[in-house]
Amino acid sequence: MSKAKPTSHSPAPSITQKYACFRLSVRPSEIHRWGVYAEEFIPKGRKVIEYTGERCNRRETAKRAGGKLNYMFTLDSYWALDGSVGGSGAEYLNHCCDPNCHAWIFRGHILYMAARDIRPGEELTIDYRFEPEVAQVKCACGATGCRGTINLRPEPKKRKAAKKTGGESSRAGKKT
Repeated sequence: MSKAKPTSHSPAPSITQKYACFRLSVRPSEIHRWGVYAEEFIPKGRKVIEYTGERCNRRETAKRAGGKLNYMFTLDSYWALDGSVGGSGAEYLNHCCDPNCHAWIFRGHILYMAARDIRPGEELTIDYRFEPEVAQVKCACGATGCRGTINLRPEPKKRKAAKKTGGESSRAGKKT
């Protein structure tokens, strides 16, 4: 993702208030292009905003995901929401390795919840959790524990446990 700032002639995106539970605004971000900012205190555990957009099947998602800017959010194994079409403004939450929000998928809706108390003026962020096997995308969040990429780290390969063969060593500690 590029850290390029929006140009002065590009229209500023906005928040669709009916999907937001708090006063939010969209402004230029130090992380990436636009960001969503809290305009009031948001307590931990509260719904902040719903992610909305056009519902797309896997085939359409694959077509759209190849664009320069991608606002696709996977809903389940078949559907994704394209925030660039009918988005609530939640599509402008940027990635952070130490986010202040998390996504909760509930009854076909993607809800962004406050992971901790959020102060007025603070940029809202979420961990995008891109799969490790997809193309690596550099992270620009600046968090202390930044992974350096918005992709998850691969799971370490698990070693197979050695089979016990019986005998005295397998009975150690047992009374007979």
